[in-house]
Amino acid sequence: MRSRLAAGVLATGGAAGIVANMVITSRITASRDLPLPVTEWVFMGVALLLPALGWLLATRRPELRYGWLLLVCALFLGLGLVGAGLSITSGAPLWLASPLASVLPVFYGLNWIFVPLLFPEGRLPSRRWRAFAWISGVAIGLHAMGLVLSGYAGARPLPVVDSALALFAVLSAAVGQFITWVMAAIGFCGLVLRFRRSARVERRQYAWMVGGVAVSLVGGVTQLAFATWLPAVAVLGTVAMAGALPVAIGVTVVRHRLLDIGIGIRGSRLHLIFDVRPTVDEVLSDLGTALEDAPEPAEQLGRVAAAVRTALEASWAAVTLADGTRVVAGRQEGPATLTVPVRGGLGRIECGPRGVGGLTRVDRRLLEALAVPAGLAIQSAGLATRLVNAQEAERRRIERNIHDGVQQQLVALIAGLELARSTGASPDMLAHLREQARQTLADVRELAAGIHPSSLSQGGLVEAVEERCSRLPVHTTVTSDPGLRTRRFADEVEGALYFTVSEAVANALKHAGAATVEVRLSHAGGRLRATVADDGKGFDPGATARRGLATLSDRLDALGGGLDLDSSPGKGTRVNAWVPADG
Repeated sequence: MRSRLAAGVLATGGAAGIVANMVITSRITASRDLPLPVTEWVFMGVALLLPALGWLLATRRPELRYGWLLLVCALFLGLGLVGAGLSITSGAPLWLASPLASVLPVFYGLNWIFVPLLFPEGRLPSRRWRAFAWISGVAIGLHAMGLVLSGYAGARPLPVVDSALALFAVLSAAVGQFITWVMAAIGFCGLVLRFRRSARVERRQYAWMVGGVAVSLVGGVTQLAFATWLPAVAVLGTVAMAGALPVAIGVTVVRHRLLDIGIGIRGSRLHLIFDVRPTVDEVLSDLGTALEDAPEPAEQLGRVAAAVRTALEASWAAVTLADGTRVVAGRQEGPATLTVPVRGGLGRIECGPRGVGGLTRVDRRLLEALAVPAGLAIQSAGLATRLVNAQEAERRRIERNIHDGVQQQLVALIAGLELARSTGASPDMLAHLREQARQTLADVRELAAGIHPSSLSQGGLVEAVEERCSRLPVHTTVTSDPGLRTRRFADEVEGALYFTVSEAVANALKHAGAATVEVRLSHAGGRLRATVADDGKGFDPGATARRGLATLSDRLDALGGGLDLDSSPGKGTRVNAWVPADG
């Protein structure tokens, strides 16, 4: 609200000064029985483009400084024109006319130096231009101060205090004006260089600015050269000087959608369209829906890349994972124009140049906002990959156990039966074969329990954990909430917690050297929780790989749960696992 008010005040002040100069000029010509020249009307119309364009950009893109720069230029133009008009009006107070007319050099300097220098976002092209900007600002101020001190205000100068002050004022104005012209020439050369180095899309924008600055500078020279002996030509130069840049910027804004402002057609009318790109909220909303419709993690990454490309209207966009995996939307050509890392070091988002216009700070904020769902998609992709790898490793383990264990036992059993049939089995041989068959059956049951124990399917989580812990060679206690023994939960929930407990107690025996293990099962707050604590030697979790627990942690994450590990050397280990379960 404040930005709109400030923009309105500046635009109104500039426009009022331009119109006031027109009124003063019309009264002077009327008093001399002369018609008002058409060039005056043209000048007023062209000059009013500046406050109008500045107000448009400042209200629609208040975070960018360029619109405010144009408004300041318009304000100094209006004040200077009022002062110039008063200076040729009989009876006008010179104490007001002279200072107002002396601010016109400020407009010239801003118009010729800073408007092209800060194009298009209101920022310096690089830090190397800081000294240039400071020198230009000092030169502009020196020129204006010299005019104020000398009282030079058109046709009626104020008397100076003494000759020394007059000399200082004249030298200040002359030196400031000369440096301003030199800096304007240097700035124009820099603009041409930026034009030549810019990409094809940005070059069309810079072309209009280069042309506008050239016409404005030529108009300024024409105004100074013909002001005394060809006033009509000087007025044309003034029109070109004041209107060339607003026209160039206006064409760039509308035709090439600078600062995301374009033209739309509704029926037979043309309409200005602001915010042609979607907002951050709109992009995030659409992306959330797209991610829900994409079941595969790789497809989710592709949806993120496509959303970035569409939102920024970039030629291409890519999501790159930390392991080098890369998903690109569009055809990548050339290096990335903008890169934003995804939090947690999970990867990065890159995008190429826009099809129309350059990428701005607004685009960076949009890309940073998209980094959040991109991080979630990357986490999902990594989790899915780890789960697939874990499932494949488990499949191979089961295959190896069957091949090396049960299969060999069955082969030996079959061979023994064939031998018994062909030779006539003795009682001892039959007893040996019966014992061998029982051992094979026990091994098959143990193998099946490793895949999914029957006690878990039949008796539930508490009973399965108690059966698992009853076979441990150390003192183990299993406690649970009252009533939890008779409650059942989803198979994937019970399976995840069962195997987490199984892995934790196995680690306590194999690695920790524990003498006591305590297992606690509870259900509260919509969470089913399992805690395994031992009195073993403990370890440093940051320096030791979690191995089997890492796979189980991914399994719990996939269910919306989690796993916490608390351990330190000499203080035992506590494993806390939980999953959401209403049961």
